[in-house]
Amino acid sequence: MNHFEMKDEYDMSQAKRGAIVPPEPNQTRITIRIDTELLDWLREKVNRAGGGNYQTIINQALREYIQYDKEPLPTPLSVGESTLRRVIREELQVVGLQA
Repeated sequence: MNHFEMKDEYDMSQAKRGAIVPPEPNQTRITIRIDTELLDWLREKVNRAGGGNYQTIINQALREYIQYDKEPLPTPLSVGESTLRRVIREELQVVGLQA
C-alpha cells in the first residue's frame, strides 16, 4: 500500500477533539476576529525577528495597555504645579492684580 493512499477505515477510538498543542498554564484558548492588516503586521514583525509567535506580541500589547490604563491620569498640579502657579502669577500681573 502506498503511504499516500487512504485506508478504507480508520480507528478513531483513541482520538481527541480539540487543539493539537495544549495551551500553557494560565492560558485559555479562544477564537477572536482580528483585522487582516493587523494580523499581517504581527506576522511580518515575527518573521523579521526570525520567528516566534504573534500571539505573544498580542499578549504583551494587551498587558502594556492594561498597565497604562491602571496608572492615574496626570493632573496639572501633579505634573507641573510650579509651572501652573508661575503662569497664574504672570497672568494676574498682566491684568493688574498682584499675586
